Amino acid sequence: MARVGLTTERLIRAGADLADEVGFDQVTVSELARRFDVKVASLYSHVKNSQDLKTRIALFALEELADLSADAVAGRAGKDALTAFANVYRDYAHEYPGRAAAARMRLDPETAAASAGVRHARMTRAILRGYDLAEPDETHAVRLLGSVFHGYASLEGAGGFSHSAPDSEESWARVLDALDTLLRNWPARPTS
Repeated sequence: MARVGLTTERLIRAGADLADEVGFDQVTVSELARRFDVKVASLYSHVKNSQDLKTRIALFALEELADLSADAVAGRAGKDALTAFANVYRDYAHEYPGRAAAARMRLDPETAAASAGVRHARMTRAILRGYDLAEPDETHAVRLLGSVFHGYASLEGAGGFSHSAPDSEESWARVLDALDTLLRNWPARPTS
């Protein structure tokens, strides 16, 4: 029987908070049960196991990130849209490091196809339409942006840019300038 006041949504949100505190890899049903001061068995009416819990946290994080991104890019185009989109990703990784890690969790194809990750990919492609890239270059650019945003946020979150000048914020602005320039001047595909 489910404990009064204990809902799946409440558990997933608490699991996301736990991920931000201790790291996504450390999230377990046992640790979540300790947080709610209940027996582990009490949570099994809401989640199957720790893997299911992590998958649900990943889906929650993807939804949250997609909503934030959609709000940020609404009515913007070109570099303004690119910058707003990039800043949401970076800010989310700073504020919610465990959730950001969860959003990168590998999901099975069926779960991924039903997730907000699809919305996020569509937004990325919508931003790139302003740069007039054809396939497969658009897909290459999607991968480039994801790599840069994730890599920068990960290195910055680990303190990788805190030991030297210029300030990380200045470098971030320059990275976004460089991405905009690259996207506007995308290299032609080599001919064989």
